[in-house]
Formats: sequence, structure tokens, C-alpha cells
Amino acid sequence: MKNSVGLNFNMIAKTQLGLEEILSDELLKLGAQDVQVLNRAVSFVGDLGFMYKANLNLRTAIRILKPIYKFTARRDVDLYEEAKKLDWSKYISIDNTIAVNAAVYSDFFNHSHYVALKVKDAIVDYFRDLTKGRRPDVNTKNPDVRINIHISNDKCTISLDSSGNSLHKRGYRHTTNEAPISEVLAAGLILLSDWDRQSDFLDPMCGSGTILIEAAMIACNIPPSLHRKKFGFMNWLDFDADLWAKIKEVSINKVIDFEGRIIGCDRAFASVRKAQDNVKDAMLDDIIEIKRANFIRKPEPMPNGGTILFNPPYGERLTSDTLELYSQIGDTFKKNYAGCSAWLITSDMEAVNHIHLKHSRRIKIFNGKLECRFLKYQMYEGSKKISKKKATD
Repeated sequence: MKNSVGLNFNMIAKTQLGLEEILSDELLKLGAQDVQVLNRAVSFVGDLGFMYKANLNLRTAIRILKPIYKFTARRDVDLYEEAKKLDWSKYISIDNTIAVNAAVYSDFFNHSHYVALKVKDAIVDYFRDLTKGRRPDVNTKNPDVRINIHISNDKCTISLDSSGNSLHKRGYRHTTNEAPISEVLAAGLILLSDWDRQSDFLDPMCGSGTILIEAAMIACNIPPSLHRKKFGFMNWLDFDADLWAKIKEVSINKVIDFEGRIIGCDRAFASVRKAQDNVKDAMLDDIIEIKRANFIRKPEPMPNGGTILFNPPYGERLTSDTLELYSQIGDTFKKNYAGCSAWLITSDMEAVNHIHLKHSRRIKIFNGKLECRFLKYQMYEGSKKISKKKATD
């Protein structure tokens, strides 16, 4: 592959539904060109160095693709032949392991797995013809090079996956609770909130600490993927190790101090231990405080105001206990957090009614496939009770 330093090319950053605008803002601030918001993705233009910088610094990207070939196909034979036309020796060594992933939205192709197999066959047969029998091996779990095929009706795009493993795998989280919030979503929620990155920040139901760690990294301008050891582009034929080292050094030099407090609480001893371990692994234990405390019975004081942001229980069958919890959350807000902004994510709008406070912002967001709302409660002295009007769409 020809070295791309200084040469601009198109890229696609994938993200979760609802985070496209935040990702677009991130890309613009990072210096991307021709930024365009798509569905669950943002397209942009940059050079090789910018691709490295994007993988290291983007907080709400899941992966970054580099399109290398576009064509039209309506039959599997056309898909195979077009994929085989590509000069794969520019991108893959015969000694590389590969994996092909497909995303298909088409009347002509019904099964993404079948599409991925056809493209894989085309790549393998290309090398067999070129080398008289040799071929790259397939490794679906940990390949050297990931290839993506995207089909929209009859429009096909083959891309190289520069990230490798999903970028939500930051490299700092080794222990989790049963249903942890993803790092990408946690960062997205923080960036969607009005936290000024200087005042105090509280997650009163912190679980394994993901929101806290993402908040600290944002406040200190620490690259989110600083702890990752491996990216897909490191196995590309044009990988420039010196350029990567420079990009990383420049990003590290932009880290800043944080003077406020970032506090996490959880009532479960096991969660507190997991959060402490993850915070230590992220090397943020001098910034983040973790306490074992019940938010309802012993709320963490925030005398200087600040932002509360958390991920309470939701998504299960509503019970009287769940409704009571949300009622207690509302009471705790009113009695203890005047002058604070409180944000929570939930899919249970019926439970939200039991908070008995009027939210000032409501943002549609997805946690995986679960449609949720990200709600803001601005707490004033004597916060007004919500009327019995339900906070539903």
C-alpha cells in the first residue's frame, strides 16, 4: 500500500444511533475536513496521520473505516467478480490473517454472512491465482486485517477497518458488572450534558466506574484509547510507526490538570471494588474518588454545585420497587442538590413520572438496541413538582 502521509482520503467513523452530531463535533475540533453526518456514522476527509489521531482521540467513534473500492452489484457472482478485481496485494500480505464483516441493506442480497463469505472467497482466490496456491488465513476473532463490505441496495463499498477491535474497548476496563454501559455511550452522554469539565461531577450509582473514568479522561483531555495496545492500522502495509509515535506524543502533551472532584458511589461492595480496580488500571485513582454509599440513604454532598450523571436500573419489567426507587431519586434530588444539574438515562418513562420533577431537556438515545431518553433536571431551591402530566413522547 502506498504511504498516505500528506495525501487526503475519505473515511467513515461509525457510532451509536443518537451520537452522530457529537461525533461530528469531535471530528471538526480534531481538524477533519468535509465532515458529513450520516446514519450511525460520520464521513470525513483526512490523511494517514489524521486517521491515527482519530483512532486515538475520538470518544464516540466505534470504528474508523477507510473505503478502498466502490462498485454496483445485484448478483452474488457480480459481487464476487468485483471484489476479486481489486489489487489486494496493495493492502494485505499473504502472511496476514483476515476477517470480513458485512452490513447489508439491500433487496438483492439478503444475508450479511453470505456476503462476507463471498468477499472472503474473492480475496482468497485472488491470492491463490497470484501465488499459485498460497492464500491468507482467516481468523474471525483476532485477525491482522479486518475488511468491511457495506451494501446499500446495489451500491457496494469495500473498506479497511483501521481500528481493529471496537474503539469502545479502551484498554482500561478489566472487570465489569452484569450490564455495564459502553465507554462510547458513557462519553457521549457526558459530551451531551452541560458539564463544564471544571466543576464537580458525581455518578451516584457508578457500577464498575465507566462513566467516572470517561468523565475524568474528558476533563483532563486524556486520549480515550491511550491504553490500547493494538489498532488495525498497525498491520497495514503502509503503517508508519514513527508517525504514530509522534501523533501519540502530541496528544499526550495536550493532557491538562483537573481541579474539581469526580466522585462515584455505589451501594454494592462488589461494584465498588470493580470500580476501584478499573480506575486504578486507568491510572486515574488520584482524580476519581470511589465510595461505598447508598445514594438514597446517604447522598454525597456537593456544596459547590456541579453535575450529577448516572445510569439507574431500567429495561427490566417494571415493579413496585423500581417505581419506588425513581420516586426516591426525585426526593433525593430536591432535598440535597439545589444548584446542581442532574442527568440520567432510562428507557422506563413510566418510572420517570414517579420522579415528580419536570425535566428541562430530553434527548433520544439508544443503549444498544434499547431506545432510551437522556433527561436533565435543573435543580433550584424549592424545585417545582411536576404536574400529573406524563413525561411521554
